Amino acid sequence: MPPAIGYNGRKHPNRERAATELQFTKMHGLGNDFIILKCFRQPIDAPDALARKLCDRHFGVGADGLILALPSSVADARMRIFNADGSEPEMCGNGIRCLGKFLYDGGLCRKPKLAIETLAGVLTLEVRGQDGVCEAVTVDMGAPVFDPKAIPVAADSNDLELEVDGRKLRFFCVSMGNPHAVTFDLYPPEADFRRLGALLERHNAFPRRANIEFCRLNASGGADVQVWERGAGPTLACGTGACAVLAAGVRLGLLPRRAGITLPGGTLDILWGDDGHLHMTGPAITVFDGSYKVQS
Repeated sequence: MPPAIGYNGRKHPNRERAATELQFTKMHGLGNDFIILKCFRQPIDAPDALARKLCDRHFGVGADGLILALPSSVADARMRIFNADGSEPEMCGNGIRCLGKFLYDGGLCRKPKLAIETLAGVLTLEVRGQDGVCEAVTVDMGAPVFDPKAIPVAADSNDLELEVDGRKLRFFCVSMGNPHAVTFDLYPPEADFRRLGALLERHNAFPRRANIEFCRLNASGGADVQVWERGAGPTLACGTGACAVLAAGVRLGLLPRRAGITLPGGTLDILWGDDGHLHMTGPAITVFDGSYKVQS
């Protein structure tokens, strides 16, 4: 076959570029989906740019985020996660459940309890497996943080009143290793949710931006939640967001210390235990394995 010729008569440059083939696993937790790369031996250059490529739902694989499974000197593995826009959050509840299943099912760390290093600290996972396959994961998400400086919030209190579309809404802010702003004052229709979520994520009250949770109480004693995820936009589920909602709901006297938090993709069981930590239980699903050629 003759070489590809460009308009200038030379070989087409795309045919001359070397390609690196990445093996990946596509997974999701209640529809919050991720691409996971095993990086115990091979480092990944420019993971932020790679996340933007891989997560693109039209020109890439498509996902809410890219997760790197890395070696750790203090835990069984280390997790780095990059949102679809290339930003790196501190933690992701659905993502860490998927990583736990990835490590367990793949025989990389087949233990009932796993320790995963994240930017939010080392978290402990309990894997519920049957016949060598993980079916559900409980994550010790740590204690919620209400200190406005630690969240961070540009205010003296984490209990804020913000004006939105001429209406004052109460936001109770919580850090679960990443910043969240929770309101029970509004559960908007889809168009308003997208518009308000995008505006509030970058509100000047949130120096490092924020995940925004719009909530309403439901008949089962829990809450229905719409999440605008920092760096990703509308998401079907958010584990840290579900924990932030329960913590805010308990503090506001609206929710019990254990409740189902229902997101568009399904329900997470959240418990605020006697140890002061929030414990999140939910599924993790493997969708498929594949390979992706990255042009260098």
